[in-house]
Amino acid sequence: MADPKTQGLVVGVVGCGAMGQGIIQVSLQGGLKVVAYDAKDGGAEAGVAKVIELLDRLVEKERISAADAEAMKAALTVAADISDLAPCQLVVEAVFEDIGVKHEVFGKLEAVVAQDAILASNTSSLPIGSIARPLKHPERVAGLHFFNPVPLMRLVEVIKGPATSDEVIEALKTIGDRMGRVPVVVKDSPGFLVNLGGRAFTTEGLALHHEQVATEAQIDAIMRDCAHFRMGPFELMDLTGIDVNYPVSMIVFEQFLNDPRLHTFPHHRALYEAGRFGRKTGIGHFRYDGKGQKIDPPSPDYLTDAAPAEVVACATPEDTELAAVIEQLGLVVRPDDGALPILATFHGEDATGFAFRTGTDPKRLVAIDATGDTSKRLTLMQTPGANRSCLDAVAAAVSAKGIAATVIGDSPGFVLQRMRAMIANLGCEMAQIGLATPQDIDTAMKLGLNYPMGPLEIVEDLGADRTFTILQELQAATGDPRYRPSLWLRRRALLGLSAHTAG
Repeated sequence: MADPKTQGLVVGVVGCGAMGQGIIQVSLQGGLKVVAYDAKDGGAEAGVAKVIELLDRLVEKERISAADAEAMKAALTVAADISDLAPCQLVVEAVFEDIGVKHEVFGKLEAVVAQDAILASNTSSLPIGSIARPLKHPERVAGLHFFNPVPLMRLVEVIKGPATSDEVIEALKTIGDRMGRVPVVVKDSPGFLVNLGGRAFTTEGLALHHEQVATEAQIDAIMRDCAHFRMGPFELMDLTGIDVNYPVSMIVFEQFLNDPRLHTFPHHRALYEAGRFGRKTGIGHFRYDGKGQKIDPPSPDYLTDAAPAEVVACATPEDTELAAVIEQLGLVVRPDDGALPILATFHGEDATGFAFRTGTDPKRLVAIDATGDTSKRLTLMQTPGANRSCLDAVAAAVSAKGIAATVIGDSPGFVLQRMRAMIANLGCEMAQIGLATPQDIDTAMKLGLNYPMGPLEIVEDLGADRTFTILQELQAATGDPRYRPSLWLRRRALLGLSAHTAG
């Protein structure tokens, strides 16, 4: 195998569509020589022309020098036939997600490249073991999964198939570094790391919507304002396209043998079958104009003309986070007189369960989620049949401080706790099955999906014991194995260890 650090390393790229073009560009910018090939007549030439156009644009923007651009162009050649890839020390395949097509491509590549050349697939869904199965030297086959758009997305998943040698993985990590990417080593598994890890964010949002806990707009706003996600789950699904995320959700669910943690919900399927794919069709969870902007988006805010509460009772005075919120709102806490709104916060319970367990008057109870960032938005909820005037008074006090109030239906774990706990739990489960190291799981989810924190970092932020409690309460309230805590999380919560603790 050629030294991956050598200056003259030659990379072949098979398939010159959008992904192939991005791989070509980052390879050139990493100082590598590139041979581009596409089975479609004129496909390689068209792809190379696009890359050259992008390099020229980078020169115009003064991102690279004209001399560097010319050197990159000189290092790029077009293969007339797949046999022209013979000098390549690494070939990256970026063709259709069809196992038959990939077998054909890899069979041809194996016949022309040197025995020590690395063959890598940019597949996002097909097992590396399946791709390598018919080859004579499966030990040199690995996944090199880039994210679109490749030049902007710094992550690359380096996927180790069942037969892939350690030497190949180390070489691909070095080459990924040279391409300016952040390589994360991942075990060969359905969805790999990012496509698996991203399921919790969307499916738990759909679960909350399915139960009529909150609207799409409310859930999105809570995740943006209180957890600092760039987009909520419904905005994200509309951006990527329901025609993309619904099939991926079903593939991952089925390939993990119908694990309840991974299932999606009927509304997701209904949008898919109706052709309401999101921005690309003008309607999905929301409606969009021709520029992709929302049309008349529903407000997530609760508005009331009630007089703001000034004095309240508190059912959980020991909770320091709620005490901070009460101080933030300028409220005075007094002993319950039988008429005051009663504030409480809890973890994983719903308002009904809390009232029943503690004997708190359910009609005057106003539950507040005091976790997360409370500076922009606060989530409030009540039991069914509660006194609305108590809620209105507290919501008015929230609004009076310039904070948005979101009122949701009674839910174990509110919205934010449920969402964060499920993201964290899936990250812990990926660590438990050895998909990647805890640190790499966090890195991949932040770079691949722009998460503000990695899943295991969320555990650290919430606290392992609290995250574990939220999931236990969710499972107890719903009876749904979807919420069963990962053993990785359970052990670290019980032992008081960091979620990043190995072993």
